[in-house]
Amino acid sequence: MPLSIAVQMDPPEQLDLSGDSTFDLMLEAKSRGHKLSYFTPSGLCLEGRRLTARLCEVAVFDASEGSVDDETGEHIEVGEEHIGNLDGFDVVLMRQDPPFDMGYITATHLLDQIHPKTLVVNDPAQVRNAPEKIFVTEFAQYMPATMITRDRGRLHDFRKQYGDVIVKPLYGNGGAGVFRITKENENFISLIEMFETMAPEPFIIQEYRREVRDGDKRIILVDGEVAGAINRIPAKGEARSNMHVGGKAVHSELTPREEEICAAMGKTLKERGLIFVGIDVIGGYLTEINVTSPTGIREVRRFGGNDISVMIWDAIEKRLGV
Repeated sequence: MPLSIAVQMDPPEQLDLSGDSTFDLMLEAKSRGHKLSYFTPSGLCLEGRRLTARLCEVAVFDASEGSVDDETGEHIEVGEEHIGNLDGFDVVLMRQDPPFDMGYITATHLLDQIHPKTLVVNDPAQVRNAPEKIFVTEFAQYMPATMITRDRGRLHDFRKQYGDVIVKPLYGNGGAGVFRITKENENFISLIEMFETMAPEPFIIQEYRREVRDGDKRIILVDGEVAGAINRIPAKGEARSNMHVGGKAVHSELTPREEEICAAMGKTLKERGLIFVGIDVIGGYLTEINVTSPTGIREVRRFGGNDISVMIWDAIEKRLGV
């Protein structure tokens, strides 16, 4: 049965269509005959209990295979903007990129008004309650040594104990603001001072794991089950493995330790309505659980893995009983 789907996302012109997971989800929805619209968070409006958005219907064409609309030459064709009720849709995909700031949190509160009558993926209340660098501490037994604080004394003690550390913002994303401070580095105090002026939240200090040179593995789980994985190798001279700063994706299988990590969290993810989740593992140590706008779908398929978009839509349709 065709579904009506609204995608809360960044403007289409900002997408890298060759590897964007949101675009891949839209392509799979189209292949199933579902009707697609999109809106940006800035277009949301709550009036009483009525949640509306500035919506545009969209048609999508496969950029990875060079397929375009014959008339426009575009990979995404956007219709006229109109204001519409979001509770009239079957599904809303919450897919705008972080940062996980008050704007992001407010959007989850607004989407609470329509969920679960309209299925929001991922569940907005659970997204709000699962900040990626805090939620992961529920599985601390699998993490490297980690501390979340603004207390300078505790930060000094942690660095003294572990020597080589990573410092990063609590609500950052995409590798932004991630610093490696070695035992000999004299910039630790200056870095802490800079972090203190950037945001009022605590920040994270974490034991540096040298295994990151062998890769930072992204494992994707769909409704609590492993769907696929890729390994991201950092560029020479770079402590971060994020693709947009030069990280290289390579094929990867799961180790027994990684399978254990996934099994430990699978039930929790499913119960919380977190259908599409990406976790990051370095040298067998869990570092993040990504629930806001996970990526990696196309990279997994590119290396011969599962078509994860199919698995996600299967899970969504199962929830809806279609």
